[in-house]
Amino acid sequence: MTHTKNIKITKLPHSIVEIEGEIPAEVLLIHRKEALADLSKNIKLDGFRQGHVPETVLVSKLGEVSILEEAAEIALQHEYVSIVDEHKLEVIGKPEVILTKIAPGSDAGFKIKATVIPEIVIGDYKKIADKEMKKKEDKIEVTEKDIDDVIEEVRKLHMKHGNGTHKEGETEDHSKHEHTLPEFNDEFVKKLGEFENVADFRAKAKKNLEEEKKQKAKDKRRSQIIDALLENTKIDLPEILVKSELDRMKARFEDELAHAGLSFPDYLKHIKKTEEGIAKEWRPSAENHAKTELILSEIARKEKIIPTKEEVDEESKALMEHYQHVEPERVRAYVTMLLMNEKVIAFLEDEEKK
Repeated sequence: MTHTKNIKITKLPHSIVEIEGEIPAEVLLIHRKEALADLSKNIKLDGFRQGHVPETVLVSKLGEVSILEEAAEIALQHEYVSIVDEHKLEVIGKPEVILTKIAPGSDAGFKIKATVIPEIVIGDYKKIADKEMKKKEDKIEVTEKDIDDVIEEVRKLHMKHGNGTHKEGETEDHSKHEHTLPEFNDEFVKKLGEFENVADFRAKAKKNLEEEKKQKAKDKRRSQIIDALLENTKIDLPEILVKSELDRMKARFEDELAHAGLSFPDYLKHIKKTEEGIAKEWRPSAENHAKTELILSEIARKEKIIPTKEEVDEESKALMEHYQHVEPERVRAYVTMLLMNEKVIAFLEDEEKK
């Protein structure tokens, strides 16, 4: 139960709520002692040990209003949770708190801006997915040319170095490279791996290409389902989620650059762009990704789609082997989200079969 009064909640754009209210003077008085102790810890005064400054000295040095402001902030740390619970606000991120009125012996006025989980209005996601699933797909076919292209790439990756020489005074013919492509025969393919002969290589290459094309077709279909859901969903996207996604995109990109021996600032100099400019370019993608996460989460909630503990345990264990420095709780949260999203997409793909 909250000890504040005159609470007024106003909905603002981008899924922000503004909470206005007052902290009674008697509640401020309760937290005054704690405020004095906190202020005493953080102030240095000649002649006094830090944390042991007498109340009269603190009041004389800081003023009663400063002490009341500290007491109000402490009170709101407790009251904010109660306000959120009482009004069933699903808040995310840190709130912005402003004291609008403060004076000795009077109630303190405050205003809090907090981001809440947005309302998500999704169309009939089952029909949307069903419509996309029924669209005619390109026939998956691997041609002889596709296999020949793979062979050509393999030959280029295993070029032979020739013993090309030229006599003094002769002009070198640059059209004749010192590197020649090796002959693609049975002897050559056996050196590449577990291949019996050229025919065996071509057969296995064909199978791999078929799997690759099937995966690309699956990814394309899933992308079309997501795009259709985005088009048929209304979300007042919170800026905090967009910012969070932009931060993740930047971190991933910095990691990729680091593996290539580059830094983000150096990359920006090379392409002659600013970090703000890059963020602006990335923003549409960040918004779509944030919306997609919310949509899939909402469908999971409605359909009661939850990964099992065993699934989360198994995937988390595998991931922790590669990222041992990351906190286990964060890994589990990340894995849970990925598994849930995969299950939701699989559910939507299977709807027409059901």
